[in-house]
Amino acid sequence: MVRISMFFMLSLWISGCTSQDRYDVVIYGGTSAAVTAAVQAKKMGKSVIVVSPDRHLGGLTSSGLGFTDSGNVGSIGGLSREFYHRIYLEYQKDETWRWQEQSEYGNQGQGTKAMRHDDQTMWIFEPHVAEKVFDEWIAEHKIPVVREAYLDREHGVAKEGTRIVSITTLDGKTYRGGMFIDATYEGDLMAAAGVSYHVGRESNDVYGETWNGNQFGLKQHGHYFKTPVDPYRTAGDPQSGLLKYIDAGSEGVNGEGDSCIQAYCYRMCLTDHPENRVAFTQPAGYNPENYELLHRVFETGWRETFYKFDPIPNRKTDTNNHGPFSTDFIGMNYDYPEASYERRREILQEHYNYQMGWFYYIANDPKVPEEVRTRMSRWGLAQDEFTDHGHWPHQIYVREARRMIGEYVTTEHECLGRRQPPHPVGMGSYSLDSHNVRRLVTKEGFVQNEGDVGVHPKRPYGIDYGSLTPKAGECTNLLVPVCLSCSHIAFGSIRMEPVFMLLGQSAATAAALAIDTKTDVQQVDYTQLRERLLADQQRLEYRQ
Repeated sequence: MVRISMFFMLSLWISGCTSQDRYDVVIYGGTSAAVTAAVQAKKMGKSVIVVSPDRHLGGLTSSGLGFTDSGNVGSIGGLSREFYHRIYLEYQKDETWRWQEQSEYGNQGQGTKAMRHDDQTMWIFEPHVAEKVFDEWIAEHKIPVVREAYLDREHGVAKEGTRIVSITTLDGKTYRGGMFIDATYEGDLMAAAGVSYHVGRESNDVYGETWNGNQFGLKQHGHYFKTPVDPYRTAGDPQSGLLKYIDAGSEGVNGEGDSCIQAYCYRMCLTDHPENRVAFTQPAGYNPENYELLHRVFETGWRETFYKFDPIPNRKTDTNNHGPFSTDFIGMNYDYPEASYERRREILQEHYNYQMGWFYYIANDPKVPEEVRTRMSRWGLAQDEFTDHGHWPHQIYVREARRMIGEYVTTEHECLGRRQPPHPVGMGSYSLDSHNVRRLVTKEGFVQNEGDVGVHPKRPYGIDYGSLTPKAGECTNLLVPVCLSCSHIAFGSIRMEPVFMLLGQSAATAAALAIDTKTDVQQVDYTQLRERLLADQQRLEYRQ
């Protein structure tokens, strides 16, 4: 056994392998982080393959989240920034402006500048343009991509000791590698490899935080019921039962942990251009009574339906959740992180039915105020987006799933500048942002949402390398740049697409250095890592 193990260890460090079933770096996932990780590995002379459960590359960046949650763009460097430069170049082409003149599109978004001519970056864009950039990037570097390849989560990860030898997908194909990167939103490879993780909100006591756990009563965004709304089917009668999508649970104790996660939604690319608009339709099982709670919100005089129809080029939107009863399907995703593939598909269908029904209800139901109904009727799905998926986004917004418990756990203390990480490999800057987690009845007998948090860091902060690595005793050749090691509330800031991209680059850099120095990922020399990241224009400290 010793001789076999020694031969195996030696074979791991053979660099530049180009056989069909063995690569220096195997990346599982199709997200934006997967793309940047693959590009960086190739730039460092490593053979790399992307094994993706998705048909389309880019994750949320190419699936509706075009109004980039960039935070402080000065903290974004490397390949992440190069992506936004490539987006800028696409929008310098006349043919990209099919439905609108470039001069008609405003440069200044709500806190996000669309087009920065000084450094030639663009931060607001259409889904298909983002996917085009990702696909061309991959083709440029001749990186093989296997699409719609799902990891066999029960038997598909082969390990020898603490090292992954190979992964096998449900179609029976096996991919051997020296280093592995889990770049999925769900952390399936990480979990199947036996790495520790957490699902849900930790108690504040776990890491000495303030903004983790149950957070009832906060009013930091506009996603709460501003006027009392009755939660019962027959107003004032608890015996009649609760309206649809209200949890029967109690308010709970602030700061206590649970297994709940923040709500998901699809980031919708809508248009009001008559030639490109596809009208909203009734989804399967549509029942207008499911939206009675929204009707009661409208009855209070609430009129903020269109506040997050953020404009992107060509008369389209990145439409996000806004308000007390919006596109977030609150409380209906708790089992998603660890669910089977079949159950996940059911959850996605449930979210589609709810969200398409929400749009259809507002555009068509006579109980909706006429001015709101008339305005919504002018909008629809964009015919030239997601053309193989009914013009509906390919990827749901998995705002949170599994989170690794690794060598270093990033918490609100790092995000808020109370503690400096010793080995930063990238920066975050967005607010500690958790969408609502529960919708329940208050002690006073009204409906209210819980879990919405928005706390702003004073300045960009570093993300430690140890948050990308599992504990050494669990796995020594895996890096996790998306479901990384951090608390629930810290992930609320880190979970932004530009950050995932830059962490994907940093993970691949570490993987390549581990191969070159024949060491475990936990033992990569930080001085070397830092030097290479800075040489590749990664930003590790913020300078005004």
